[in-house]
Amino acid sequence: MTDGDSIDALAAQWAAERPDLDHETMATVARLMRVGALLRGRVGELARSEGLQVGEGDVLLTLRRAGAPYRLSPSRLARSTLVATGTMTNRLDRLERRGLVRRIPHPSDRRGLEVELTPEGFELVDSMVGKHVANEQELLSPLSARERDALVRSTRKLLAHLEESAIT
Repeated sequence: MTDGDSIDALAAQWAAERPDLDHETMATVARLMRVGALLRGRVGELARSEGLQVGEGDVLLTLRRAGAPYRLSPSRLARSTLVATGTMTNRLDRLERRGLVRRIPHPSDRRGLEVELTPEGFELVDSMVGKHVANEQELLSPLSARERDALVRSTRKLLAHLEESAIT
């Protein structure tokens, strides 16, 4: 393990220029943002290797974890993946063109539609999710079990605070 990282030089510059600022907090937030960007990049690489965009993979994974019959409304998919309904429509169009999902009439609401995994989509997502978890395990491999537990507690607490303040 190294004693420093790429953010230390930035923090040192701020400390020299503005010693009145809390440069440790600045560095911590910068590290979290950099880690997030690197994680998104690695997850994106895996999605691209499957011929998908990350958002399309999110849709397939959401349908798969919904359980049989692997079907949800477009609005529920949008809420679950935290995107606008217009964004979801574009994702569904691309996935439907590839034959990975299909839109079907809602069984009890004639005005509604549901989106379901096709057999091809089910096969792809089942193959993909194992690779996804293996990728995530590799990403977290430098951390011990104790460090991972501490990370879970810390990020859960921080996420709850940020989500709470975003709502109000």
